[in-house]
Amino acid sequence: MLFVISILIAIVLIYLTINLKKSGRAKEALLTTVGIVVFAGLALTQTFTVVPAGTVGVVDFLGVVSDNTLKSGVNFVNPMAKVIKFSIKTQEMKELMHVPSKEGLSVNLEISLLFKLTPDQANEIYKTVGPNYSEIILVPQFRSVVRGVTARYEAKALYTASREKLAHEIMFELDSLVNPRGITIETAALRQIELPSRLTASIEEKLQAEQESQRMQFILKKEEQEAERKRIEAKGIADFQTIVSEGINEQLLKWKGIEATEKLANSQNTKIIIIGSGKDGLPIILGGDK
Repeated sequence: MLFVISILIAIVLIYLTINLKKSGRAKEALLTTVGIVVFAGLALTQTFTVVPAGTVGVVDFLGVVSDNTLKSGVNFVNPMAKVIKFSIKTQEMKELMHVPSKEGLSVNLEISLLFKLTPDQANEIYKTVGPNYSEIILVPQFRSVVRGVTARYEAKALYTASREKLAHEIMFELDSLVNPRGITIETAALRQIELPSRLTASIEEKLQAEQESQRMQFILKKEEQEAERKRIEAKGIADFQTIVSEGINEQLLKWKGIEATEKLANSQNTKIIIIGSGKDGLPIILGGDK
């Protein structure tokens, strides 16, 4: 619209400029000439549009939507066309829902969905749905899929490690529904799960009992290992005593006595050594230190 108005004003000013020049009114003609330049420049700017980063532009010319989307940056467009900009950045949707479990219990579930628009399908989204595509396509499908998936799981599974599997199923099923329409699902994160209070208490008691059982198993295992260590240690001592007792005999003792006598004889201390008068013929040592 601005393009048309600028062109019309510029044409009128051109007509006035010509008439003013013919009548010899040069100053007025100069002013109208400046006006022609201004409005012509304004009309020229309408032939370009700037698409911000992280967005694409859809060109709508009198109800006819172009098959090509405009990329980010400066783009040349029909000045009579309307450009609708769509964000292709990752967007977040948060939902707080009351969902059923497999056994029919009501569970409060807070979930975040990360999604983005497929750039090449922005024009199709605009033609078939419109700019508020997330409210029309994504929200209803999201809620339906979440309720359908949680209904396949028991409530206690949502409270334990199965929640990661549940989140993956939600993302996969939702993406299969909305991806053909031009919406890509990145992730579905379970932020908070609130179970009925009695069920939560029973689950916590069960988990505590399992942890206590594991602790007792650890203690028993440790005691068994300690008993095995002591058994091995006792067997080693007994084996050592057996080997030592078998290796000591009368000949060895006599030989050790002779060696000790030789060392005493070479010692500087005062002593009297009687050879062969002790038990088993070992020497008797009389005397003491100096």
